Amino acid sequence: MMSVIPFPALPTAPSWFPGHMNRFTKQLPALLSRTDVVLELRDSRLPLTSINNNLEGAINKWRAERGHHSTHVTPLSITTSRNSSLGYGGPICERIVVLNKRDFVPEWGIEPFKRAMKAKFPDQTVHFASCNKPRDIRSLSEVLVNIAKRNPHATEMNVLVIGMPNVGKSTLLNSLRNMGIPGRTPKALQTSAQPGHTRAISTRLKLSEDPLVYSYDSPGVMLPFLGKGDRGAERGVKLALIAGIKEGLYDIEALVAYLLYRLNVLNPILPAYLTLLPPGSRPFTNAEDFLEQLAIRLNMLLRGGEKDTVRAAKWFVEWWRNEGGLVSASVPENLPTVSDGTRAPLLRRGWGFDFEWTVDAAMNSTGGGGFESAVQMKMEECIDESMRAASEDERSGVGISTTQERKRSWQEKQSMRAAKSKAKFAARKAA
Repeated sequence: MMSVIPFPALPTAPSWFPGHMNRFTKQLPALLSRTDVVLELRDSRLPLTSINNNLEGAINKWRAERGHHSTHVTPLSITTSRNSSLGYGGPICERIVVLNKRDFVPEWGIEPFKRAMKAKFPDQTVHFASCNKPRDIRSLSEVLVNIAKRNPHATEMNVLVIGMPNVGKSTLLNSLRNMGIPGRTPKALQTSAQPGHTRAISTRLKLSEDPLVYSYDSPGVMLPFLGKGDRGAERGVKLALIAGIKEGLYDIEALVAYLLYRLNVLNPILPAYLTLLPPGSRPFTNAEDFLEQLAIRLNMLLRGGEKDTVRAAKWFVEWWRNEGGLVSASVPENLPTVSDGTRAPLLRRGWGFDFEWTVDAAMNSTGGGGFESAVQMKMEECIDESMRAASEDERSGVGISTTQERKRSWQEKQSMRAAKSKAKFAARKAA
């Protein structure tokens, strides 16, 4: 077991904000005016990093216009959506956060995460889903249908799906359509493993016939600037690993170094990548050494017997995005003991890529409900830290790129010139 897991050096975060993303951001307020339910998709592995704060302002304004001024309201759960009669005759205004690809996070952290989010964001409904699990899709479809049934005076309900690139918006809508429409339904929306495939608002897609529920698919929208310093660099690498950013913007070996670090944190005793290496291999902290061993194992050699580490790095990242993610999610609640039969003295542990905490003796000794409560507390601390960091970046301007700073400065100068011209004109007119 590794007692110390060094954090790798990360490259500066690039900027990737194509024109279609800027176009959708400007269209969002108008789209929300004819929207009843916002379905916000995030990646389960990055439940905090895949939040797009640039869309929050428009969503909060939409909720305020519908009479939802306070954020401290009772969230709509699947149980309450079936039994509650609130909302009859009033404007529908629901926001559902869907954590997609739930297969890629350990099951033991899902309920603590839900409770942590309910404590911090009581106005948001959190729903975990995986598009290849009919039970998850059926459950989400029932939530949407029951919201529509609670408002019988509305002839139809419109759902807008938003989120960052490559979190599975189009795939989820295809699955909801197959679940909600009887009979065989052709694939309505094209999907791709590459980010930025959807570049415009889709036509309306019917999700249910009785009651009538329609949806719009939207382009994935990245943050215009991922931030400066270590936080921005880490945010960019996380999004690149889930293919939320074009891979060409990053050195593949930098992604491997960070992925190795995260897999070590998820399971410091038996990291998931050890299944790729010969039995008895020890965990790695150096990406170069790991890639050399992986290249030998996969027989990825160049002429002269030189190890093809670049090819091995690309293979390793793709492996993690598919079956490797399932392996890393299978880490148990209670990690194995060390060879002498005693529990290993863990220092760091995590859930997904956004949660990491120090494991103390009290947490190691708890089990069942006590363990879940301890995990929930650690997750709430991580959420608080993430929100504090985001607010600090906003105040200090760390989240603004040099180009955005120049644009703001230019706009301020233009405003000052316009005000001076207006004052001069008023003075001349008065004279």
